[in-house]
Amino acid sequence: MKQVLIEKIKNRSVLVGIIGLGYVGLPLAREFLKHDFTILGFDLDNTKIEMLNNGKSYIRHIEEDFLKKYVIHRKTFSATSDFSRLGEVDVILICVPTPLDDHYNPDLSYVLNSTRAIAGKLKKGHVVVLESTTFPGTTEEEMLPILESTGLKVGKDFYLGYSPEREDPGNKEFETGDIPKVVSAVTRDGIEVLTALYSQIVNVVPVSSPKIAEASKILENTYRAINIALVNELKVIFDRMGIDVWEVIEAARTKPFGFQAFYPGPGLGGHCIPIDPFYLTWKAKEYDIHTHFIELAGEINNTMPYYVIEKIMRALNALGRSLVGAKILVIGAAYKPNVDDMRESPALKIIDLLIKEDAHVEYYDPYIPSLPKTRKFQFNLQSVDLEKIQDSEYDAAVIVTDHSNIDYQQVLKKARIVIDTRNALKQEGIKSEKIWKA
Repeated sequence: MKQVLIEKIKNRSVLVGIIGLGYVGLPLAREFLKHDFTILGFDLDNTKIEMLNNGKSYIRHIEEDFLKKYVIHRKTFSATSDFSRLGEVDVILICVPTPLDDHYNPDLSYVLNSTRAIAGKLKKGHVVVLESTTFPGTTEEEMLPILESTGLKVGKDFYLGYSPEREDPGNKEFETGDIPKVVSAVTRDGIEVLTALYSQIVNVVPVSSPKIAEASKILENTYRAINIALVNELKVIFDRMGIDVWEVIEAARTKPFGFQAFYPGPGLGGHCIPIDPFYLTWKAKEYDIHTHFIELAGEINNTMPYYVIEKIMRALNALGRSLVGAKILVIGAAYKPNVDDMRESPALKIIDLLIKEDAHVEYYDPYIPSLPKTRKFQFNLQSVDLEKIQDSEYDAAVIVTDHSNIDYQQVLKKARIVIDTRNALKQEGIKSEKIWKA
């Protein structure tokens, strides 16, 4: 079985199925398509399915010309919401969300529902790989029993593995094919098959077990979360001391060894860093370990939107205004610059807090024309047109996301005061008495 699969992979006769066609699954499909594989994508969102099958993209950095090339002309990519077609594919890559619930416990429902759907169509020779970030043990402890309940056995009848996604949406320097891929599987033969598969599109780093691969992804994101928490806490301290944290960081990063620059902000966003460390925190309790360090970092990062609200209040007080009834413009809804990805964006929490304080809130983001419903928030808001806004229309503007195509001089004109959480104005060389740093 191993040799047959490896040969099919090498001659491109293997059909690759990808479950979840979002910010992870779609770039992964793109990379396989570039290397002459045929892809069948699966998603529950019929709007996405229709768009993809017409060669249209709903993700900014996935070009429509590329999709049309493979959907319409080459016909090597198609998408469906019919999960009964899982029996048609040879390889199944799971790229679904792994969010947290309201109590910061892992929500594996997307992974487990996908696994059950696969089990219903599992056949001899299938290769199943989880790419979603999760706690160590998920592949073997949660997925494997479901798949083996069919009577088929891992290593004998099918292969099961884990290869964590490392997507960084909008990063032009490191796209999917530029980032080494950690891979592992439940059996040694499975590792060889996954290595053969992924090595066709990217450099591969095989490891000895799925738990090692799962833990490596948790380590990557926990490392970032903790260091961001450190600079966020320093920002609050240095602000009280009258010290510019941004200038401090720039001075420290001139050291050629022993220091890596991390930057403060209004809170954490994205699909990984605000969530993944808590998967390890939850799993650690099974071993009677309390993860003080990780939880403290999470606490600091989660308080940053409240710190921003406090800064807005102080800035308005300096104008003799109250936050209640104030007209506030939030600049940026995406979680980071130059993307249309708003997953876990701190802007959403800031907007929610402002509304709860009875402020009148509007927002501007050139990449996000309206705010769709999320798991936590539902706002009936559309992005304003800066060009049509009168000067000094807003009591305050708060820069949450520093997109590079925003005219910050215009932002200064539209508000009586600007609260800058990203140091965007200084980086643009803009100086004004109206600027407050946060």
